[in-house]
Amino acid sequence: MRDTLLIALYAFLGAAATGLVGAGVLRLIRRRSLTVSLAVVAAVTVVAMLAGTMAVAQAMFLSSHDLRVVTTVVAMAAVVSLVTALLLGRWVVARSRELTDAARHFGDGGAFAAPAAPGTAELDALSRELAATSARLAASRERERALETSRRELVAWISHDLRTPLAGLRAMSEALEDGVATDPDRYFKQIRTEVERLDGMVGDLFELSRIHAGTLPLSPARISVYDLVGDALAGVGPLAREHGVRLVGDRVEPVPVEVDGKEMSRVLANLLVNAIRRTPADGTVAVAAERAPEGVVLSVSDGCGGIPEADLPRVFDTGWRGTDARTPPAGAGLGLAIVRGIVEAHHGRASVRNVPGGCRFEVTLPTAEA
Repeated sequence: MRDTLLIALYAFLGAAATGLVGAGVLRLIRRRSLTVSLAVVAAVTVVAMLAGTMAVAQAMFLSSHDLRVVTTVVAMAAVVSLVTALLLGRWVVARSRELTDAARHFGDGGAFAAPAAPGTAELDALSRELAATSARLAASRERERALETSRRELVAWISHDLRTPLAGLRAMSEALEDGVATDPDRYFKQIRTEVERLDGMVGDLFELSRIHAGTLPLSPARISVYDLVGDALAGVGPLAREHGVRLVGDRVEPVPVEVDGKEMSRVLANLLVNAIRRTPADGTVAVAAERAPEGVVLSVSDGCGGIPEADLPRVFDTGWRGTDARTPPAGAGLGLAIVRGIVEAHHGRASVRNVPGGCRFEVTLPTAEA
């Protein structure tokens, strides 16, 4: 028993001494390449085994012949083990370099393509993470391009929409100033109308800027969607009669929600005004409010004839106004962007889809807690 303990002690001391030296070497070369580190790890492993075996052989006082045999066997095993470890290490390093090249291409703005050759489990996991990151960055770049396009379109459209009424205001004011206006009262009325329209446009821009900045002030209160829809229908009633459009709101459930009544009234008003203006005379605009697993779904369905499928993803973008046939020339393309911003500020979701004869805008809001 005592001899066995001594053998174990000698083997441990020989291997431990080699391990400590190897740890020191690894610390010194920690900034070197992976190839060097793997070579040192392989060498330390083999030399530790060799040192432990030789220490035990020396302590057992073997004959010179037996000592040569043990030394030869251990040395050959050490050489084979070291060469095998270095070859495997070069394979790992090669996969690492391929992954580095793929990541470099990904960093230059391209899509990440994982190396075709199989790698270790860790390198495969890293490849999957880089592929997922590449997909997220590609989606982010696409959103950034879409936002930049939307901003450019918004600036162009706002500039156009401002230039026309400002030119008219200047012409009418000059006519009044020079005393050549044949009907001053009509000019004053028209000036007031244009100023109110410009004021509404500036108000929409200010509201949209607060939404984008996340500073939209909300005062949530418990309210029934029945009352919310009823007030909205009453507010757009005169416009509907002017356009000869029927308003239908007989599918509204009295479901409580926790919302800012003023802002949500603006959401419904924007949706209803758009629906009325885009529905032909004798058409119908239907409003509904129903419970759903995800909350309360408020919907406005019109008879506009539908939105092209290619335009559906852009309907709520800032500045989007669709085709000329669907859009009044006075629109600045801010109403639906404001709708989405207000709904999302209430932790809801706004969407649109085509239905037979028109389209259906849906606003999903969380129900009020009991």
